[in-house]
Amino acid sequence: MKAPLLAVAAALLICGATSAANAKGCIKGAVVGGVAGHYAGHHGVLGAAAGCIYGRHHAKEQERQQQQQQQQSQVNGQGKL
Repeated sequence: MKAPLLAVAAALLICGATSAANAKGCIKGAVVGGVAGHYAGHHGVLGAAAGCIYGRHHAKEQERQQQQQQQQSQVNGQGKL
């Protein structure tokens, strides 16, 4: 019971050390990774760290896609004039 709690606490500390922009997606990924790591051989901290990194990567990808869609809609909107 202590291991999942320690994994989540470690993930939150890792995420807390980053800035607000970098923490987007980290907490959710750390929780999921910590739980998965715990059940996959008692590696909750390692799973939490990997989940945090993946969560940040995924959040950046989504943000990049949203920016591209906004740029395309602005170009299409200007072309109609």
